[in-house]
Amino acid sequence: MEESVKVGLLGLGTVGTGVASIITRHQKELQHQVGCPVEIKKVLVRNKQKLRENSFQDALLTEDPQEVLNDEEIDVIVEVIGGVEQTKEWLLTALSNHKHVVTANKDLMAIHGAELLKTAVEYNCDLYYEASVAGGIPILRSLSDGLSADRITKIMGIVNGTTNYILTKMSTKGSSYDDVLKQAQELGFAESDPTADVEGLDAARKMAILATLGFSAPVSLADVSVEGISSVSDVDLQYAERLGYTMKLIGIADRTKGKIDVSVRPTLLPNEHPLSSVHNEYNAVYIHGEAVGETMFYGPGAGSLPTATAVVSDLVTVMKNMRLGVNGKSVLAPMNEKKLKSADEIDSQYFIRLRVLDQTGTFSAITALFAEFDVSFEKLLQLPVEGEELAEIIVVTHKTSKKTFDGLLERLGNVEVVESVESSYCVEGGN
Repeated sequence: MEESVKVGLLGLGTVGTGVASIITRHQKELQHQVGCPVEIKKVLVRNKQKLRENSFQDALLTEDPQEVLNDEEIDVIVEVIGGVEQTKEWLLTALSNHKHVVTANKDLMAIHGAELLKTAVEYNCDLYYEASVAGGIPILRSLSDGLSADRITKIMGIVNGTTNYILTKMSTKGSSYDDVLKQAQELGFAESDPTADVEGLDAARKMAILATLGFSAPVSLADVSVEGISSVSDVDLQYAERLGYTMKLIGIADRTKGKIDVSVRPTLLPNEHPLSSVHNEYNAVYIHGEAVGETMFYGPGAGSLPTATAVVSDLVTVMKNMRLGVNGKSVLAPMNEKKLKSADEIDSQYFIRLRVLDQTGTFSAITALFAEFDVSFEKLLQLPVEGEELAEIIVVTHKTSKKTFDGLLERLGNVEVVESVESSYCVEGGN
């Protein structure tokens, strides 16, 4: 295979520019890897007139997607333009035209991944999407190749750098959520509209992709239970620290006896847990397999060049497959039926912070209710509220089912001596 492999690039934003830069600057290394040159033949952009630093590519630009998708000389479509429904149609067209696809689009793969993978199999095309999860961390390749002989039982990780940065600064600086969010926006770690990040939607999309691949079951975004960090207070973090915990926005995909639960939520981890030491904008994914035990993958979760590196690595894989004549052979549609856990099958420890009347009989009323629900205490902290006839009680429970805990939480809000349930969080990695 001596002729160049020709690439059609959909998008020339931050990641697209990084992809073009790596392909241009790393030609020697790429040719050594795959035995031929790599050439970007066409680039789809939304506005050709937009001022760009890489003006040398102006002759390649087009605003017409059909010029890229229907170009018979183009072998591989690299999609970094974003969007969901329209982009799905473009990639379905590319696959039906027997073009291999590399995408960094987590939204698309979380919603339509199963359909795209099925279409890739139908047309004997490659479809790779490493960059859609955790940027420069090769987590999808590790699941599909390195851990392919194992049976994965749990995937747990920090898969959103924005929220990890915010929680790190809240914990280490004692700052409020609003102050740290503003700082993160000024530094470029958070978007002007941070909703997708701080409300857990970005992480949920990534966990749907990880669960689908790790469990070989068609997990969709709608199957993920999601809670963000916007209601986390610096007071919660201070109490958590006193009890030996660190707060992280954790995505969890768990499989027990063939049933799956996938969630994203603010979670307390023991300070000695490996994920507790992952700070700022970094990501990490912790995987448990029946054979390998526990492994953790760590690195930059976003950014132009880390994400672009994952995209180009997928492109290299496609090109190697072309040389070997095995394109489409490694694409696997999910083989297992999706069975989701019910609320009484989901177990966790919980942190609860209550504001209560500081009077005789308060604690006995609360412990009686916990006993009624058969929920026991692992840790307990009680402190007076300065200047008021109130106290705060912080409890970490032993494991109980989500159904039981939800019932307990509802009843606590109606107990006469409880002024308010201030917060509650899951606790992972404890006893």
